[in-house]
Amino acid sequence: MDRPVPISTFGLRFVIPQDPYAIEQWAEVRPFVDGRDLLAEIHPGGTSSCSSRHLLGPAANWPFAAPNEPRRVELSNNDCVTDCCGGTFVTIRRQGDRVLWTSWENTHDTRVPVPAEVHFDAARYDAELTRAGADTSWEEPVDTAARLLAGELADQASPKGADRTVIAVTPERTEPARVTVRLGRRDVPWTPGEVMVRELLVTGQQPLGELVRQFVLRIMAEAPATDVIP
Repeated sequence: MDRPVPISTFGLRFVIPQDPYAIEQWAEVRPFVDGRDLLAEIHPGGTSSCSSRHLLGPAANWPFAAPNEPRRVELSNNDCVTDCCGGTFVTIRRQGDRVLWTSWENTHDTRVPVPAEVHFDAARYDAELTRAGADTSWEEPVDTAARLLAGELADQASPKGADRTVIAVTPERTEPARVTVRLGRRDVPWTPGEVMVRELLVTGQQPLGELVRQFVLRIMAEAPATDVIP
């Protein structure tokens, strides 16, 4: 007779990138199971494929959201696309009062053991997602500015007749820190030579909320098809 799978604890922690040249400059969101950094065990040196920018939209779309239908989720990568350099994957689904993580894969290194199956209490799992989504205590000023800016741009209607859309908001951990906004054509966003780039400097000399609002107003007031930086 099969023994029942015990219930594990689920946690999420934010880790700010230390490499200014890493592809992803939003903070990593790393899953912890029973207090252990799961990715450190099965993909040492890997980067979480979930970042703080993934927690800005509806909770149902977050990478760790647990739907009733099974969903394959990419957990980690090598600061590269997993089709190229490998990573780890798991299937997440809700079953009654539990959330199940099953069908583990490690395409980075098949020799590294992966968990057979992990179960979480669904109510506590959902509570941890809610807590992490509201947690800003870990943020540096550039992270706060990037979060506020992404939210303001998502809430703004595009100028009438605009042919551009926001394609990326990126915190830049330079000195001084800045947030880069890229806008591209609506039909083909990353058309070479037609990506408009704007930078918000985060110097600490002005309240971030007001700084972001003024910056967004300037962007929205610009002619949508002019002043393009290749």
